Amino acid sequence: MTGTSYKKAVVLVSGGLDSATTLALAREQGFSCYALSFDYGQRHRAELAAAERVSKTLGAVELKVIKLDLGGIGGSALTDLSIPVPDQPTQGIPVTYVPARNTIFLALALGWAEVLGARDIFIGVNAVDYSGYPDCRPEFIAAFERLANLATRAGVEGGHVAIRTPLISLSKAQIIRVGVRLGVDYTLTVSCYSADEQGRACGMCDSCRLRAAGFEAAGVTDPTIYAISKSLVES
Repeated sequence: MTGTSYKKAVVLVSGGLDSATTLALAREQGFSCYALSFDYGQRHRAELAAAERVSKTLGAVELKVIKLDLGGIGGSALTDLSIPVPDQPTQGIPVTYVPARNTIFLALALGWAEVLGARDIFIGVNAVDYSGYPDCRPEFIAAFERLANLATRAGVEGGHVAIRTPLISLSKAQIIRVGVRLGVDYTLTVSCYSADEQGRACGMCDSCRLRAAGFEAAGVTDPTIYAISKSLVES
């Protein structure tokens, strides 16, 4: 069943700009939203508090936080503190890519959806991430949806599980404009890969640069709080 007839949905909420907008869109489409976050050993743990703020403010029915240890396999600047987060623009697959992260997250979201009786899972992957992150591409999402309908009771018994990606063809500026229309308070969100405990951004990592450029292109005041002055970040 689709979202028009079956109203529960699991929404992956990281606490960042994209997932907050995705949650707002899912609510606009009439879903009762069950937010799912992961404490996976990420260095930017401030995003967990942001996920809680966003889920509460945008009316999620429940927020479930699942603890994982992706740091146990390493291989990413986000889970291995010995690997620095780049403070210059990067090309190709960046060192902030976390191996298999979205595959793992979607698998657990799929499990919770089965328990809830939900047939829709929302994830905030978007066009900006295509070239850098292999698990943000439309091909990956389509393949996972096929898997979901082979591997679940719902799929086997004639139902249909949909992996919904409402941001996938949007630029960061377009995402921000959608969020503004829906009343998303972006001051609640944390996007920075090196955010401190208070959620203040470094202003130099790829995520910070994409976020700042998005607000500028959207013509919206950037509400991001930086750990150092903006003038120093831009110098």
